[in-house]
Amino acid sequence: MSELPTTAVPADRAPPPSGRGRGTGAFVLRTLGGGLVSIALIVVLGFFLFRVLPGDPVRTMTRDRPGNPEQLARLRAEFGLDQPLPLQFVDYVVDLAHGDLGTSYVYSRPVTTIILERLGPTVLLTGTALVIAVALGLWLGSRAAWRHGSAFDRLATGTALVLWSVPTFWLGLIALMVFSVGLDLFPTGGMTSPGGVEGFLPAVLDVAHHLVLPCLTMVAVVYAQYLMVMRSSLLEEMTADYLTTARAKGLREDLVRRRHAVPNALLPTVTIIFLHVGLVIAGAVTVETVFSWPGLGLLTYQALAVPDIPLLQGTLIALSVAVVLMNTVADLGYRLLDPRVRAA
Repeated sequence: MSELPTTAVPADRAPPPSGRGRGTGAFVLRTLGGGLVSIALIVVLGFFLFRVLPGDPVRTMTRDRPGNPEQLARLRAEFGLDQPLPLQFVDYVVDLAHGDLGTSYVYSRPVTTIILERLGPTVLLTGTALVIAVALGLWLGSRAAWRHGSAFDRLATGTALVLWSVPTFWLGLIALMVFSVGLDLFPTGGMTSPGGVEGFLPAVLDVAHHLVLPCLTMVAVVYAQYLMVMRSSLLEEMTADYLTTARAKGLREDLVRRRHAVPNALLPTVTIIFLHVGLVIAGAVTVETVFSWPGLGLLTYQALAVPDIPLLQGTLIALSVAVVLMNTVADLGYRLLDPRVRAA
């Protein structure tokens, strides 16, 4: 019996490798699993870390009202501090699994409620600062790279590196002394004026007036990383052959930069933006403390003074989850945006 002839399938019509879909699914599962493991480690670390802090929460809260040993023991029993540490950890994990972050020692209110109340001011401050820092960093970075070696390049990168190396609290204190105490242009702290302001538009303007100094302090410290990454990425793209082809077609330098070089140089910068969104939120602790901005950062600082252990654990989880979530989104987004990563 003669064999039937086989028809060769052209390479360009061959079906895609069946393992690519499985590879993408495995990558997503690994990324999500890594994020969950990170959050679990944060929960464990936060529980034991805050319990080795110096100070007794019960004695701190009753320092203005001295009590006898029986009253102190009753308070410790109410807070669950009289139980063995392993039993406290089990109770904490069980409550956390039910969405209960505990009750604040100082405020005597659910920690979840307090965090949700303070989340809005933190998102307002960090979100505004992030948008300005990203826009400023990308614009200055692209201009500095395109004028590599010029006076503008040296001035932009030098200023950014100096501000990046300055401690945030020190820069905030300098801003307060110069613009609030010295020139009396901005409030010294808070989110609104004492007593409030009547009317929607005056209230918005009042919040914006209080927002200027803390926002500019965060922008000054953060924007340098976007500038440097954008500048480095664009410098690598400037020697590519496709830019030479674009110039040979008669395109102006501005069009070559905007339409061809910058879009390709944005990929690493987009990843850095996602990676640092969570870090910017977590870094608001110092700025909010200096400017008395009523957000999660100031709440964390105030809770450390007691220490208010449930509140500290809650703020740590909230800030850490933001970092882990943004890192996970960055990993998934980078695979989506860069075909070379998907092919690998």
